Formats: sequence, C-alpha cells, structure tokens
Amino acid sequence: MNSYLDKILESTKEKVLSDKVNKPYQVFKSKIKDLEETKGFIKNIKKREKVGLISVIAESKKASPSQGLIRESYDPVLIAKSYCENNATCLSILTNEEFFQGSLEHLEAVRAEVDIPLLRKDFIVDEYQIYESRASGADCILLIVAALSGKQLQEYFDLASQEGMDVLVEVHDEDEMQTALEVNPKIIGINNRNLKTFEVDLNNTSSLSRIVPEGVLCISESGIKTREDIDKVLSFGVNSFLVGESFMRAESPGLELKKLFYS
Repeated sequence: MNSYLDKILESTKEKVLSDKVNKPYQVFKSKIKDLEETKGFIKNIKKREKVGLISVIAESKKASPSQGLIRESYDPVLIAKSYCENNATCLSILTNEEFFQGSLEHLEAVRAEVDIPLLRKDFIVDEYQIYESRASGADCILLIVAALSGKQLQEYFDLASQEGMDVLVEVHDEDEMQTALEVNPKIIGINNRNLKTFEVDLNNTSSLSRIVPEGVLCISESGIKTREDIDKVLSFGVNSFLVGESFMRAESPGLELKKLFYS
C-alpha cells in the first residue's frame, strides 16, 4: 500500500499537468514582473532569534489526510488576522486541495489582507509551482526532501531564490538532513511527523537539530500541542516552531497561539 506521501505526490503531479494546460507559465511570469519584493520570511525569524524570542509560524489548514476534517468553520483571512493580532512571526497557508482542502485562492486572499511573511505549504514537484507560488503572494516555499531527488531539490531551491523567495527545506531523518545540507539552506524544518506513517515524535527535533550547522535556522514542525511540548523543544536549543493543528482545533486560533506561547 502506498504511503500518504506517495498518494499526495502522485495526485499533485497529475494536477500540475492539468494546471499547465489551463494556466501556462507565461500567466505567472507576467504577473511576477509587477510584484513588489517579497517580505523577509527568514529575516522576520532572525530578527526575533537575535533578541532571544520564540518564533511561531502559525499555520492555517482545514483538513489533513491523517486527521480528516480539522476545522469546519474555515475562513483563512479571519484566521490569518487573528494570528497576526497575537504575535505570529510568519504564516503558513496550506494550498493542497485534495488532501488538505486548501487552495491558492486562500493564499492570495490572505496576502491581500496581512503584511507578515507567508509560506506556501504544499508539495512542490515541478518548477511550475514555484512561479505559481511567487505570483500568488508567497514569500517562502516548502521543499520536502522526501518528495524530491537531490537534483530537483537543488534546481527548485535555486529557482525559488532567484525569484526572490526564501525556501524552508523540510527533513524527517538523518539521511534527508545530509541531502538538505548540500543545497546550503538558510532555514531547515524538522518534521516530527513521519510522512509514511504520520506518527509524531518530538525527539526527532532533538536528534536532527544537532546536525544543523551554526547560522542555519531550525524550525520544529508538527506535534506541538501543549506548553510542555514547547518547553521540551526549547530544551533542545530550538526556539522556532511551525504549529497548525493545535490552533485549528481551538475556538480562536489566534488566542490559542497567545495562550500556548505567550501567557
């Protein structure tokens, strides 16, 4: 049986083929020419790190393949504003439609309403999506090492950088970390969730963060639900977090962010 990741990648590749017919590259390239510079995703996190503050990349997602529907009442713009009001450093917007019930329109709508940097959270499998991300208002894209060959990782990393976006390179194990480090990333996301089984272990951040070179930002992703979880990750020397599900299940995602991280 294929893993969740295999299914998502297969579906994403099919969608990109269809999208290329409906919206050729040139549509995005023309739009990009008129855009302002991207907002500094990495810069925002570094600014907080320098003064010893926690950084929170607050995520908006309606559903996930392992959990199904997470939030019935889902307004990405209201959620984004709530996050901003409660001191989010950056935002992560899920744009995968089939498995997470997201869309690029959500990203575009949020970009029109908030000023802080945005990560397009999706499964990038084609350079087409990089132009698409930039044209839709992303300041940063996610590249998942498990989803790409080393060659693709380098090419997509270079292209995104060339288009003015930051790149969050995501790893799940030591082999992936070694591959990630070959592209000289400025920021690495350590996913505590195994993308094959979707099980979560915060100790993944502990073991993998030790390999991250000095000067490279490190983000702990997935499985952060309680203040104890936050303290555990902080004890590993990592003080930047990407959190979604805990916020999405709360009545007010922004107030949950404040309660977990700042109260």
